[in-house]
Amino acid sequence: MTDPVIRTLDDSTAHLFDALPDPLRLREKHQRTLFRPDWQRVALRDGRVVARAAWWGAPEATEPILINWFDVAEGEEEAGAELLRGAPWQVEELELDLPTGWHDDPALATAAETRFTAARKAGFELLVERYNYRWTPECGLPERPGRLVFTAEPDDRVFVDALRRIHSVTLDAHARRAIEQGGVDQAAQEEMDFFHWMPSPREWWQIARTPDGEPVGIHIPGRNPGGPCVGFIGVLPEQRGHGYAYDLLVECTHFLVEHGAEFVAAATDQGNTPMAAHFARAGYPVARERVNFWATAAVSAG
Repeated sequence: MTDPVIRTLDDSTAHLFDALPDPLRLREKHQRTLFRPDWQRVALRDGRVVARAAWWGAPEATEPILINWFDVAEGEEEAGAELLRGAPWQVEELELDLPTGWHDDPALATAAETRFTAARKAGFELLVERYNYRWTPECGLPERPGRLVFTAEPDDRVFVDALRRIHSVTLDAHARRAIEQGGVDQAAQEEMDFFHWMPSPREWWQIARTPDGEPVGIHIPGRNPGGPCVGFIGVLPEQRGHGYAYDLLVECTHFLVEHGAEFVAAATDQGNTPMAAHFARAGYPVARERVNFWATAAVSAG
C-alpha cells in the first residue's frame, strides 16, 4: 500500500473535499458554515481521498481556532492522524457535531469511533460530550417567570467577578480545564475573551438581581458567526438551588427574539444535567450532539 499524499486545498482543488462519503452528515450540519479552501486538507492514497479535515475561524481571522470537520475512511486512521499532525496551524480543539442518538446507532457509532481513533493518534483526547440546541418560534416562547430584574452593566469588572464566583463551582468541562491550567482567573478571562469575540453588542450583557437588589447571576445574549446564540448562563453559588438558571435562559431567549432572532442556538455539557433540564423545560430541542477533543500538546508539525 502506497503512502498517503497530504494536500492543502485551494480554489482549484476545493472539489476534492467532497470526494468522501459523509456518514455522520456533517455537510448537513455545516450548510451555513463558511470554510476557506486554504484551511482544508485531504489525504489521498492512490489518488483516492481517504481523510479530510476543515479548520475554522471567524471571517476576519488570519489563523483558524479549531477543527470542526474531520472525516476518515474505515481503516485509514493513521492517514487521518497524519493529516492533522502535519497541518501548518496550531489549534487546541477539535469538535464534531454528530447526529442525535449516534451512540445507539451501530453504523454511526462505528463511523464516529474511526474518527475518534484518528484524533487520538494525532494527539487529541476527549474533553466532553455536549448537547447542541436550536430553538425556533415553532418551539413556543417560554413565559417569563417574573422573579428577577435584568439590567445592562457596562463595567467588565462586574462580569469578571461574577465569572470567578460562578466558575468556583462550575460543572462546565472547558472551564474546569482552564481552572486546572490557571485557576478561576483564567477561566473567567477565557469567558470574557469569548464574549468580546462575539460580534453582538456589548450592551446586550445583563446582570440578574432579585427585586430586593441581590445579585443572582448573568446571562449573555449573543450572535456568533452562525447567528443568534445563548452566549452564557451563570448563577452565583449562593443563589443556586432556586432554579434561577431557567429564568436567565428564558430572559436570554426573549431578549434575542426581541432583537430579531428567528432561531437561537445553544449548548451545554451532557454531564450538566440541571442545565440540560432547563433547556428541555424551555422548549429547546437537541439538534446535534457535539464531541469536543482537546490537544494534549499543540498539534502541528508543519
